[in-house]
Amino acid sequence: MSNATVLIDYGSGNIRSVAKALEHTALSLGLDKPIVTCDPDVVAKANRVVLPGQGAFGDCLSGLLAVDGLKDALAEAVQGRGAPFLGICVGMQLLADEGHEHGVHQGLGWIPGQVVPFPKDLPSNVKIPHMGWSMLNAVGSHSVTDGMDQQSVYFAHSYHFQASQASDVLLAADHGVSLVSAVGRHNILGVQFHPEKSQTVGLGLMKAFQQWQP
Repeated sequence: MSNATVLIDYGSGNIRSVAKALEHTALSLGLDKPIVTCDPDVVAKANRVVLPGQGAFGDCLSGLLAVDGLKDALAEAVQGRGAPFLGICVGMQLLADEGHEHGVHQGLGWIPGQVVPFPKDLPSNVKIPHMGWSMLNAVGSHSVTDGMDQQSVYFAHSYHFQASQASDVLLAADHGVSLVSAVGRHNILGVQFHPEKSQTVGLGLMKAFQQWQP
């Protein structure tokens, strides 16, 4: 079986930048070039999976469901076979039970929680969308995210993940509220920030993910 990471292209992510970052880290590790696809047969057999996402929760969910068999293939790989999974930005948000952006949308339900808007009573200097660099704080320990405490990464989002169980939260950041920035459970990881835009810190996370054996 190929040791390549499968990057899912379902029309809702910054595919080119993510692919280039994964390709760079794979090369440094002597791994195969990542496979960019939405083919359910390829996804179902994936060695490990990355799901990006940009835009609104409902739009990304619709894009995923629009590819016949893709959701089931994703579940087969990640939940059935235990393939390591990384969700990026809305790709992380889709892990929740529900997204409350432009209505209520059912998520994958892999990590319990809801995706909600920021509070309306934020200080005037806290801007929404949250776009730019913020410092991370370690909340939990994980081999992929260890070492990221007090590191700055790049965010671009208007809604945020509220985890139902504190034990699922690995990283947080401050943006008017304590912002869940990474979640993890078993072979599943999600990050709210964009590692492909976070320079050395982000590449380090991608490299660690490609070496991770849950």
